[in-house]
Amino acid sequence: MMKSPKKILPHGTILLLFAAAVIMLLFGSIGSARAALTYYSEDYTSRLQMYNIGVTLLENDAEVAKRNYDSSGSGAWEETSVPLLEHMIPEGEILQIGRSYPEELKVVNTGTVDQYVRVTIYKYWTEAPAEGEEADGREQRKLQDLDSEMIMLNLTEGSGWLVDESSSTKERMVLYYSRALAVGETTEPFADELRINNSILTKVEEKPGAAGGNIMSTYIYDNKQFWVDVKVDVVQEHNAADAVWSAWGRRVQVSDGVLSLSD
Repeated sequence: MMKSPKKILPHGTILLLFAAAVIMLLFGSIGSARAALTYYSEDYTSRLQMYNIGVTLLENDAEVAKRNYDSSGSGAWEETSVPLLEHMIPEGEILQIGRSYPEELKVVNTGTVDQYVRVTIYKYWTEAPAEGEEADGREQRKLQDLDSEMIMLNLTEGSGWLVDESSSTKERMVLYYSRALAVGETTEPFADELRINNSILTKVEEKPGAAGGNIMSTYIYDNKQFWVDVKVDVVQEHNAADAVWSAWGRRVQVSDGVLSLSD
């Protein structure tokens, strides 16, 4: 027999109905970290004019995170950040498994010097927080045995972004923009849509009931949350190959303003 899902849903939970409402699959609300923006490593600070660095992350042409040096001379950073995916689902609708949603992600150079850009994307699943539990602390709730590739963020092809295969895993993708980003310039999108693979609807675990009773079937992704985190790093164009090595530990080659990844 099919195990019935709980009738009380955690706050923010999305209820998905399929197969003529015969089966109910519960998923936690779409979650995302605030986009993290970092700029330089400690051992490179002396060679980096950090007051010239600034970068902004765009999601479907809306600003979701930025970090810019305050040009007034106060020595402070101007920082803002809002969650990704917050407006991915049209108002009044629920998430549909297998449906592709627009998720165009780009980076803008909002500093005062040309710079090279690296983007790191993290995708993973967590247990949904219990009722009344804070949503933070997802690192402790991360589920290593659930397939992050079911979270299908489509990377654009031929857009000037290079995938660093040597640093990427199923959960983490590392991308470099292949040319210096001029002041005020926006990159080509590195992603353009997101969907949850509908094969998760077939992921079922069966266990014998109490005292050898009927087989109990539960959906592995039942009441789970998926997350997409994006981290943007930049280094100034000057001595870029050395800057990338010092800040990110990656050997690259830069020729005529074009960056390539060394083997």
